[in-house]
Amino acid sequence: MPSISESITSQSQLNSDLVEGITVLSQSQQITFTKYVRLVLPIDGFVFWVKADLLSASALYNASAYNRAAYDTPSGIAQDAATITVPGSLHYLTQQTQEEAESMAVNQVVFTSTEEIQDFNEIAPNILYIGEFNGIRFAFNRRDSFYQQSGLHHYVGQAVTAIFESQLIDSPQDFDTRNVIVSNSLPIWLMLNQIMPMYPSFLVPENTEPVYAAVHVDPNTTQAIQSAPLFGPTMTHTQLVRESVRITMYGMRNFNALDFQDYVQQYALGHDDVMGISNMPVIRDEKKTATELNVIAMKKSIVFDVNYYQTRVNDAARKLILKAIPTFYFSP
Repeated sequence: MPSISESITSQSQLNSDLVEGITVLSQSQQITFTKYVRLVLPIDGFVFWVKADLLSASALYNASAYNRAAYDTPSGIAQDAATITVPGSLHYLTQQTQEEAESMAVNQVVFTSTEEIQDFNEIAPNILYIGEFNGIRFAFNRRDSFYQQSGLHHYVGQAVTAIFESQLIDSPQDFDTRNVIVSNSLPIWLMLNQIMPMYPSFLVPENTEPVYAAVHVDPNTTQAIQSAPLFGPTMTHTQLVRESVRITMYGMRNFNALDFQDYVQQYALGHDDVMGISNMPVIRDEKKTATELNVIAMKKSIVFDVNYYQTRVNDAARKLILKAIPTFYFSP
């Protein structure tokens, strides 16, 4: 008679039948996944996923919290990019979409695996496995509808569309570390990290513990103050711009938030050639609930209306990137 532990871990008759059916229907299909490493461009916080065998140890500062990286880490030759091959059955749905600035075919991918993919469970937030099938590259964002008796695992995600292909780096020639991407004041805010780490909105690393802040530049508020840009002797473009920036803070008490407000205002006073503040910012308490715990998070926000020269943003970005340029090494 089997023990309790053996009964729990043993596969059911249902599982055996389903695995056999999937193997026959998929004709023993196997999907290969390649490991990519999360790399954050320090000048403006943009996230890229770089094929693992392109990166040396010195380029992996992004493996720690942003703004907490140790620079000048000794370089080393990286290992080949890890790949895993998983048996299962791949389904994908194609839907044509037409939007204001793009027309594309969106592929939703469902991969039914006959075994749990342990590599997906053990990887850190700075590691991503990307699969490829018939020229379609895809990644998963959830495991869906798991039924233990069946023993099947359904991974669901979306294929990488054309506008996001630039965020996947397969060659060093595809990665430009010299030029800022954003056109707003974000690079200035990412440098104001003496009180707490600063992240771009929508790009906060997964499960980041407080204290930290997210910077959201409202694109609808960016506008020119002067009627036309100025051009220098070398055709340097300089334009005075105004926009509204919302800073969302987690884990901060009242005195911490006020210290941050004073820090930003003192910076603006001492660097009026970089950024000025045109409103009277004030700390606000926000409500983010957790119904399971019946509590609210320590969440605060503050809005700054700022004036700045976009050329000055580029200068600030150059000063920062000189301290944090990723280095690429090739395996022999």
